[in-house]
Amino acid sequence: MSINYQNRITTLKNNLNEKGFDVAMITSPANVFYYTGFHSDPHERFMALVIDNRIDDFLLFVPALDKEIAEDESFVKNIISISDEQDPFAILQAKLGENITRFGLEWKVVSMFQHNLLSSIFPNATYGDIQPIIHSQRLNKSRSEIVYLQEAVDIIEKVLAEGIKKVRIGMTEAELVAELEYLMKKFGAAGPSFSTIVLSGEKSALPHGMPGQRHFKQGDFLLIDFGVITSNGYCSDTTRTFIIGEASEKQKEIYDIVLQSNQAGINAVKAGVPLKTFDIAARNVIQQSGYGDYFNNRVGHGLGIEVHEEPSVHQNNEQLADKGLLFTIEPGIYIPNYGGVRIEDEVYINENGGAEVLTSFPRELQLL
Repeated sequence: MSINYQNRITTLKNNLNEKGFDVAMITSPANVFYYTGFHSDPHERFMALVIDNRIDDFLLFVPALDKEIAEDESFVKNIISISDEQDPFAILQAKLGENITRFGLEWKVVSMFQHNLLSSIFPNATYGDIQPIIHSQRLNKSRSEIVYLQEAVDIIEKVLAEGIKKVRIGMTEAELVAELEYLMKKFGAAGPSFSTIVLSGEKSALPHGMPGQRHFKQGDFLLIDFGVITSNGYCSDTTRTFIIGEASEKQKEIYDIVLQSNQAGINAVKAGVPLKTFDIAARNVIQQSGYGDYFNNRVGHGLGIEVHEEPSVHQNNEQLADKGLLFTIEPGIYIPNYGGVRIEDEVYINENGGAEVLTSFPRELQLL
């Protein structure tokens, strides 16, 4: 299966037209990739996909050092390369001319510095946010995208299955991170989709703690939250929690509650109900078990080209779930100075409006 970039761009163009934008500029690397198939981190250099609805044209501005790759990968073939000594905004002005009335930008992406430069070269334009237009398009994942996302899930689950064989008493969190990230590359990933989280013992109570030099001990919780990005540009994100050696009754109880919560969240997933339904279903299990104070984050987030995308699955989100959404269900219990458990799966609302779980790594408690 392949991505239809022409459809994506045509849909974007039509949506921009409806909102009255005659020019729009996309600078987020993830969004540029979504519409063109060209993926690059330009760092401080200028990169932008510009849609000029006045003349029905698309231009891709790239750093000169990326030109050859862009020519090979990008669906948009009108490519303007900019060398380091050139002024990208002067080139932008020369290409677009003067008569711009309504200019679209991603407001969460564009800096004040860039906005000030744009205002100086297009003084008669007014500016509007195109991020909602892009988000609504990216929300709906095609079956082609799910194939790529499944590939990312399959790799990370192979990494996890191999990686936990390396766990030993006395090993450090950082050492296990190194083993896991080596396996990612070995099994064909482009790299981690975010900084791998390995937390042991009481540190597992920190939902986004930093792996360090803590040594694994008998009876530790071991929380592993990680993912890969593939060569196709799609991410995975999964979490499993283990116990090293023997588990206490309290550890088993906490784990079982989180497992029930995870399953309740997944069971609630379907099209046509508010997204908050999934959070509340998972949250109720933890609250009714007396641990509600120890679950203080949303139950999930969207996933795709970026590891955190729309939608945000939280208890106040009234947005209706629709076919094509892909998101995590990841409840947890985090008890300060004791430890924590999180179980995270990836769920797709498929063409029939039902839940399709991409992750398959066992969720039952495993002792290492």
